[in-house]
Amino acid sequence: MKSWAREFYGSAAWLKFRQLIMERDNFLCVRCGRPGKIVHHKVYLTEENINDPDVSLNMELAETLCKKCHDEEHLSGEAAAEGLYFDEAGNLVKKG
Repeated sequence: MKSWAREFYGSAAWLKFRQLIMERDNFLCVRCGRPGKIVHHKVYLTEENINDPDVSLNMELAETLCKKCHDEEHLSGEAAAEGLYFDEAGNLVKKG
C-alpha cells in the first residue's frame, strides 16, 4: 500500500464504507459471482483524489471483487509491474 493511502484505508469512514459496499453486493464479486474479498475503486485513487469523498467514498464508483478479478483489473493495465501482485486485502506486494 502506498504511504499516502495508509491513513485513508485505516480510517473509520473507509471501514464503514467498505462494509456497506460488501453488503450491497452480497459479499460476492460483481464480475464473476465468486466470494468477494476486495472493494475496488472504479476510479483509481491517487494522492490528489483520495481525500475527496465524491471519489473515494462514492458508492457508484465502488464494487466488490474477488482477488482474481481484482488482479485482472490491475494487471491488465499499467497499474502493476512484473513481480508484483495484489494480496487478499488488495495491497500491492512483491512476489516471493
